[in-house]
Amino acid sequence: MSQIVPHCVLLLSLYSVDVGATDEIYARDFQPGDSIFTVLAGKYSLKFFAEMWYNIFLWELFASFIIHAIAGLIAFVALRKHNLMRWYSAVIMVVGLLSSLTTGVITSAAIAGVYRASNIELAPIYAMVWGVGQAACKVGLSFNKILASL
Repeated sequence: MSQIVPHCVLLLSLYSVDVGATDEIYARDFQPGDSIFTVLAGKYSLKFFAEMWYNIFLWELFASFIIHAIAGLIAFVALRKHNLMRWYSAVIMVVGLLSSLTTGVITSAAIAGVYRASNIELAPIYAMVWGVGQAACKVGLSFNKILASL
């Protein structure tokens, strides 16, 4: 057992040096606080995990917000005369935001992790496709849940 530990430490140290050297090659002053306009413009190729994750997540959040805003508006117009159910549109918006902040973060990180582990640059248009695709899949799954309960 004592022979295995030094080999594991050696492998881990080699792996961390290799990853660090790879990241230095692609050095760019990316800040996760970049604005939404930087993400929407998409002028540069995404090389780091943080920028891939951030771009995919913001596209998913934006698409999910648009979808839930439309659904909330339809619910408000349809239920505006009801005393209690007129507030259902607010519930739709909150649930849409919370689902994007939880599942959107996790799935965007998984997608960015696959791209980063395979050392593939992500074009900004593909970040948009992944983000909007995640939101579309959520809508499809939501409709399936409703139909299954009928």
